[in-house]
Amino acid sequence: MTSYDLLLRNGRLLHRNGTIAPVDIAVQGGAIAEISPHIPALAQQELDLQGQLVSPPFVESHIHLDSALTAGQPRWNQSGTLFEGIEIWRERKQNLSLEDVKSRALETLKQQAMQGVLFVRSHVDVSEAKLVALQALLEVREAVKNWMTLQIVAFPQDGIYGGDKNESLMEEAIARGVDVIGGIPHYELTREDGVKSVHRIFEWAEQHDRLIDIHCDEIDDDHSRFLEVMTACALRTDLGSRVTASHTTAFGSYNNAYAYKLLGFLQRTQINFVCNPLINITLQGRTDTYPKRRGLTRVKELWQQGMNVSLGHDCILDPWYSLGTGNMLDVAAMLVHVGQMTGSAEIDACYNMVTWQGAKTLHLEEQYGIAVGKPANLIVLDASDRFDALRRRAPVRYVVSRGKVLASTEVPSPQWYGEQP
Repeated sequence: MTSYDLLLRNGRLLHRNGTIAPVDIAVQGGAIAEISPHIPALAQQELDLQGQLVSPPFVESHIHLDSALTAGQPRWNQSGTLFEGIEIWRERKQNLSLEDVKSRALETLKQQAMQGVLFVRSHVDVSEAKLVALQALLEVREAVKNWMTLQIVAFPQDGIYGGDKNESLMEEAIARGVDVIGGIPHYELTREDGVKSVHRIFEWAEQHDRLIDIHCDEIDDDHSRFLEVMTACALRTDLGSRVTASHTTAFGSYNNAYAYKLLGFLQRTQINFVCNPLINITLQGRTDTYPKRRGLTRVKELWQQGMNVSLGHDCILDPWYSLGTGNMLDVAAMLVHVGQMTGSAEIDACYNMVTWQGAKTLHLEEQYGIAVGKPANLIVLDASDRFDALRRRAPVRYVVSRGKVLASTEVPSPQWYGEQP
């Protein structure tokens, strides 16, 4: 009789189209060896899933691991604004050490992995002259490679042209081996510098064969229109699916005539979008009285037009957001509410945005998903379907990474001691 490393029995496999099938899943050598309604085999380790939902892992499309777990250091963000957060981080990053960044990043990644996140894209500030945070995250990427896929984005928090050495620091970060090239055009000193920065990022990406992920128009200013510059560069370079526009919150403030013109241009590209609902709803609209803007990009419209949208937690206990646990179901549930994505198909789409669509943003579709021959990365949720998982923030019962059980969580079992209804 065939013997496998790991055999998952009595699971219910979630497919991207929403169909669910009863399955056994066999794992051998870190890969999925067999998927069938019943597998008559033995295994070194066997788990009875008892009809729980089997899903591909969650994908964290946008986080800042270098600043995670620093809330209140050196002070709290009392205004709650993006710009006070940047000033606080400018103070905090003067005292970074390798061990400081590495320990906080590893703690955050473990916390995420326990909740089913096995693919992470982290931005790292490379405006700091010694590049301590960058070196720390490069070492973390190596340290977690056996259980987590970590992409690193070179992110110039102070702008590529906001300091004399920032452009050369970006080039040094690329040389050291970042996966993705980032930027922040709306925070450059002038609009001209912002446009120049986008063009420079595309030049670097072509020259060094890297992905692109730009903090774009993360502001309430309806005149911040660097997304159109990214669109033009994507069309002219044909980089398309290798390009991600993160935040784009100003898109939600554009007048509809301009927004729909831009949507037409975007449909000619394959640009990915990342929305960070927890942070966008918290940071944006701070200068509004009433009516107060939600400050999100136009997620529903982008999704309806077939654009790839995924989600990020963005911040966990840092100068911009003093809350957060790393749970991607919290992120998706927030989008359901603030994005008014409450139709059944829309709720399902929000789940897909933290799974399959996140993998597309990270350009990892070939290695992602539950199919024979693919790496055995999957999670088991105490849920019946996507809707149930989001409604109840269903616990992740098991996390399987590279064919091994990485983590497990006991499902709470509440007891009622009051009178019977």
